[in-house]
Amino acid sequence: MTATIIDGKAFAEKLRGRVASHVERLKAEHGIVPGLAVVIVGEDPASQVYVSSKAKQTVELGMASFKHELPADTPEADLLALVHKLNNDPQVHGILVQMPVPDHIDPNKVIDAISPDKDVDCFTPANVGKVQIGLPGPVSCTPLGCLLLLREHLGSLEGLNAVVIGRSNLVGKPMAQLLLRENCTVTIAHSRTRDLAEVARRADIVVAAVGRPLMVKGDWIKPGATVIDVGINRVPAPEKGEGKTRLIGDVDFAAAVEVAGAITPVPGGVGPMTIACLLANTVTTASLINGLEPPKDLTV
Repeated sequence: MTATIIDGKAFAEKLRGRVASHVERLKAEHGIVPGLAVVIVGEDPASQVYVSSKAKQTVELGMASFKHELPADTPEADLLALVHKLNNDPQVHGILVQMPVPDHIDPNKVIDAISPDKDVDCFTPANVGKVQIGLPGPVSCTPLGCLLLLREHLGSLEGLNAVVIGRSNLVGKPMAQLLLRENCTVTIAHSRTRDLAEVARRADIVVAAVGRPLMVKGDWIKPGATVIDVGINRVPAPEKGEGKTRLIGDVDFAAAVEVAGAITPVPGGVGPMTIACLLANTVTTASLINGLEPPKDLTV
């Protein structure tokens, strides 16, 4: 039996629709236009494409978009000054500094400079702590997207065994916290976990977020389990032509799809959810900054 394919692109479209309706409501009822400021330092091609997509979608949903493009040799002090200015701009409700930044800039200083009230990436220690203890606020975009996909497919997650493979601050750790809040029994595994395949085989939910192409094999998956593949790995694709590449996940999709109950593809699974959740977080922060209850259908 072949697994159900979880269509992240279609769900992200539905989520953007909900975001747009809340943006319209905030405008009509409170005169608030949620605003997202994105800052990019340097000319990394992948980052440029990503930032342009964020700005485009922000405007499409009726929000205000503020894009700041700085040259690669921008002094750290100048970037921190811009962040401080955005912190104090009442039109800006979310601030995102595109990572990575050039080597001469300390990314931790940049993150610390962002006001937690406007930290839509949920990188600041204050917001990481809020996620851990369940206080209202933005939630890390990719883990939030994964959780919304799981809820959409499974309904209640209560009592399920979940294994998160990967322990990064960006995905693995916050993902585990969100699953704990859903009353899952959670194991955080990683490349040094003993008998990793056996640990994964016990899981009703597997979230793979290690950044290693095809690391999670089909025979690691418990029959009927739900698999969320966060990996986005670009590998050579000579069959497409010289120098061409393709995207693959951390999971061996061809093998896992024959065993799992449901699985996200790469591309088209978790990836589309990340920007949609960033926009949802901006509505959340715009609401909280103005003393309003954040929309329950945009967060956890």
